[in-house]
Amino acid sequence: MDLGLQGKWALVCAASKGLGKGCARALVAEGANVVITARGAQALEATAAELRAMGCGEVRTVAGDITTPEGRAAALAACPQVDILVNNAGGPPPGDFRKWTREDWIQALDANMLTPIELIKATVDGMISRRFGRIVNITSSAVKAPIDVLGLSNGARSGLTGFVAGLARKTVAHNVTINNLLPGAFDTDRLRKTIEASAQAQGKDYASAEEARRKAIPAGRFGTPDEFGAACAFLCSAQAGYITGQNFLIDGGAYPGTF
Repeated sequence: MDLGLQGKWALVCAASKGLGKGCARALVAEGANVVITARGAQALEATAAELRAMGCGEVRTVAGDITTPEGRAAALAACPQVDILVNNAGGPPPGDFRKWTREDWIQALDANMLTPIELIKATVDGMISRRFGRIVNITSSAVKAPIDVLGLSNGARSGLTGFVAGLARKTVAHNVTINNLLPGAFDTDRLRKTIEASAQAQGKDYASAEEARRKAIPAGRFGTPDEFGAACAFLCSAQAGYITGQNFLIDGGAYPGTF
């Protein structure tokens, strides 16, 4: 299927590895040009080299912290026009809410709620004027089924979800859609850190905690970034113009509910 993304420009945040990288790779494969961001310049350039080797769209890099005004300004300046925005940022650390300070909460909100909103604010009117825009926010399965040790993430990402629910109904008439992808357990550094924290809290070794997590997934495995990226690319496609304000859970069947 031709997703109609040839020549479109995409800004993909936190794309040097993990789910962001999977999204960037899928978009490049469809002929889109991408600006990828991350804090670590070395990993970012290594990813850019991989994407360029695909021989498809143009790839630009911006090393910096997307959660800061300076980082956002640099990323936006590198993108001729933002047709596609993939919001992504590393989640806040796991822990016990009794130990979190106000500053911890502010940092979580800045990274996982306010930064995506600022980037949407900076790009959505241009999308509306061109009558094409696709915004995908990478949130978490914890929005639907909260994870006890990820309270900072639960709160911040749920706030973003509520904001998007209203805005997405206003922009869709202009062919600008806004959706959220809710990853479950994917084979990423983030998952490994979460499993390690859970293992420590339960007094288990890492290997047994990882195996227990895997067995709890009906698919019997963790997801891959490329699988996630493929879902992102479809939501960014020309064919997905009738899908907006939705929360797509990708978790191998781990969530047991009907709705």
